Amino acid sequence: WGNQASVLVGDFLLGQAFMMMVDTGNVEALRVISKAASIIAEGEVLQLAKTRDLTTSSSDYDEVIGAKTATLFEAATEVGAMAGGADAAGRRALRNYGRELGFAFQLVDDVLDYRGEAGTLGKNTGDDLREGKMTLPVILALKQATPAERETIVSALGRIDTGPDQLGQVVAIFERYDTLGRTIVRAETHVRQATDALRSLPASEMKDILAGVAEFTASRAY
Repeated sequence: WGNQASVLVGDFLLGQAFMMMVDTGNVEALRVISKAASIIAEGEVLQLAKTRDLTTSSSDYDEVIGAKTATLFEAATEVGAMAGGADAAGRRALRNYGRELGFAFQLVDDVLDYRGEAGTLGKNTGDDLREGKMTLPVILALKQATPAERETIVSALGRIDTGPDQLGQVVAIFERYDTLGRTIVRAETHVRQATDALRSLPASEMKDILAGVAEFTASRAY
């Protein structure tokens, strides 16, 4: 369907979620979703402000994805716990699971922008680079790159006309410093933290499914 349609459908689903919360009269769930929507918007604005900002650090990156992605997953799992009648401990466990899962998902997503296949991903590879997004692979590479390598990255960053050859040169630099692999390692750490968050929950088929979702997130190709 493409990126534009996907964004619009996401907006529609968020609106439907608000309507459902109003219909059920669950004010607490509405509060969680409303707060999340606000934080997600702040994260997107922060990412926009960091566009092509070569001083962006890994902690800045964590702040961006923590707001724009981890918050979304955190709210989804917390509201799910509330809808399922979970107690405070269960709600907290699923909230923490969702947040860690969100971090892992975004880290892998930022790797797939350079390693994935366009047909599988449903979007063009290298779009993050063309849009000037300071994702972790870029941040790590800029810290280690030689002046010439740094110029190769910077000249492609934020340019809509960056083509396959230039993208390939940038990816080669990433591979040289293993920035894609190191990003996946960080994602795997968040996956472990997500599954650890489930330990306090009683054994069940649903718990196993959630653990499986976390494991899949680190190895997904789409």
